[in-house]
Amino acid sequence: MSELYPAGEITLREVGLRDGLQLVKTFPSTDAKREWIRKEYGAGVRHFEVGSFLPPARFPQFADIRDLLSDVAALDGAHSSALTLNERGINDALASPVDELVCVVSASEEHSLANARRTREEAVALVARAVELARQSARRPKVYAGVSVAFGCTIAGEVPQAEVMRIAEACLDAGADHIGLADTVGFAGPAQVGRYAQDIRRLVGDAAFGIHLHDTRGMAIANAAAALDAGARILDGSLGGLGGCPFAPGASGNIVFEDLVFLCETKGFATGIDVEKLAAVREILEREMPSEPLYGMVAKSGPPPGIAWRA
Repeated sequence: MSELYPAGEITLREVGLRDGLQLVKTFPSTDAKREWIRKEYGAGVRHFEVGSFLPPARFPQFADIRDLLSDVAALDGAHSSALTLNERGINDALASPVDELVCVVSASEEHSLANARRTREEAVALVARAVELARQSARRPKVYAGVSVAFGCTIAGEVPQAEVMRIAEACLDAGADHIGLADTVGFAGPAQVGRYAQDIRRLVGDAAFGIHLHDTRGMAIANAAAALDAGARILDGSLGGLGGCPFAPGASGNIVFEDLVFLCETKGFATGIDVEKLAAVREILEREMPSEPLYGMVAKSGPPPGIAWRA
C-alpha cells in the first residue's frame, strides 16, 4: 500500500459517498456509485471515503460498502477510507480491502454522548483499539482520528481551543496515524480555523493533518483558504456539497468538492484534478437523486475562460 498522504502534497478526499449520503432519503444505486467513483477517478480524484460499516438494515445506503472498497482497490493509485464507529465496524473493515479506518472523537462531551453514546475518553479508547487491531491485521490499514465539533457544538456551544487540542493529542497518543479537525455544524470562521490549524501543525510536526468543513453559514471556502495558509494538507469535500449533520438542522452539507479544487489550484496547490470533468460527474447525482439540492459555483459558472487561472 502506497503512502496515503505524501509529505508536502495536497490531498483532497471525496467524502460524498459517506458523509454526503448519511442523511439522504434516496441514494444512488450501487452501479451509479461505481460510475461516480470511476468518473471522479478519471477526473483525477484519488481518495474516496466510500461509506460506514453500520447495520445495512438501518443504513441501506452503505450496504454495498465492501463492493465499493473492492472497486477502489482495483484502481491504480486510488485510496479508500471508511467510517468505523464501534469495534464490530472496525473488525468488519479489517476484513475488507480498506486503506484507512476513520474514527471520530467529539470535542465536547455533550456531543459525544448524543452522537455516539459514549464518553470522549471511551471514544479515544476506541481509537487505540482500532490502532491495535489494524497493526495486527495482514494489510495494516492506517487509522485517521477526526475530532468532530472542534469549532463549536450545537449542544455545548463554544468548545475551548485548549480542550480541542487535548482531544487531538489524546488521539495521537492512542496511536492514530493522522488527525483532523471537523467543523461538523458549520460554526467556524477563517480566523478560528487558522488558529486551530496552527496549533495542530505544532502538535503533529511535519505530518499531514486534515480539516473537514461544512458550509452551513457560507464560510467553508474562506475557512478552507485559512486552513491551507496555516498548513493543512488534507481537506475533505463532497461532490455538489452533499451532506449534513443531524445536530445542525438546515445545514447545506459539506464544502463543495468542485469549488475546493478550484480554490486549491488558484492558491498554487496542484491537485491533479480536472475541475470541469469533476463537475460533470454531478449528472449522476441529478439523475439518481433528483430531489436532492446540489450546491457550488464552479459547476454553475465554470472556471474563468481564456485565462490561466491556476496559480
